[in-house]
Amino acid sequence: MTDRYCVFGNPVAHSKSPAIHAAFAEQTGEAIEYTAIAAPLDDFAGAWRRFVAEGGRGANVTVPFKEEAFRLCDTLSQRARRAGAVNTLILGGNGLSNELKVYGDTTDGVGLVRDLKRHGVTLAAARVLVLGAGGAVRGVLEPLLAEGPASVRVANRTAAKAESLAADFSELGEITGGGFDAVVGQFQVVINGTSASLAGDLPPLPEDLFAPGATAYDMMYGAEPTVFLRWAAEHGARPEDGLGMLVEQAAESFFQWRGKHPDTAPVLERLRQAL
Repeated sequence: MTDRYCVFGNPVAHSKSPAIHAAFAEQTGEAIEYTAIAAPLDDFAGAWRRFVAEGGRGANVTVPFKEEAFRLCDTLSQRARRAGAVNTLILGGNGLSNELKVYGDTTDGVGLVRDLKRHGVTLAAARVLVLGAGGAVRGVLEPLLAEGPASVRVANRTAAKAESLAADFSELGEITGGGFDAVVGQFQVVINGTSASLAGDLPPLPEDLFAPGATAYDMMYGAEPTVFLRWAAEHGARPEDGLGMLVEQAAESFFQWRGKHPDTAPVLERLRQAL
């Protein structure tokens, strides 16, 4: 029997998730069908219910539905509850006795941390700067803080939003927030979680931002380095994009659905070559 999974988004035709999960299924011998579904902007919950009625077992969720996915869950992982968003839905997951109940998780932070480690980045005792204070950043802070960095600084155009976000996670580690103009000192890891890369813009950052040997990581990716990564390389940092994060978060979703850890390296290499 073939189990059905999908990714919900709008738009979603560009999604690489079907190709990624098809590769995972082939590699692990799991019998699944994974498709992309463009849910109506005003009826995500209805799209999920229809998918379940047609035999769906779980789903990934991308923009703009992660908050709506959070609200329809019967139970949530701790990291999803703190993030206020869900990117992985599991029907009857997490030991729920009723198969029609829905478990929600967010795997983005796990994906980010695994990809950073794959690149040889040490987060423990590091000074980390995270740019942005939106949903993308909120979804990764808990796994990031769990690695034991010396400090995490959240910087955003609107300082109050960064300060509020840092306060929400303050019990998990040393984290502060503020505006871009308040960024001082040097950092071993700088993560761009803003949408500026999509518009070809660069947040206003000091030129002495990077410590010797620092890594600059952009959650965005493309065939060419983003403007942030080009700027970082010019200022002495090692640039890495977010394609690996995409594959690693997908691998964590796949594990939660199927109980198997796929080998992400060949899948990532195939995607990289196709960009």
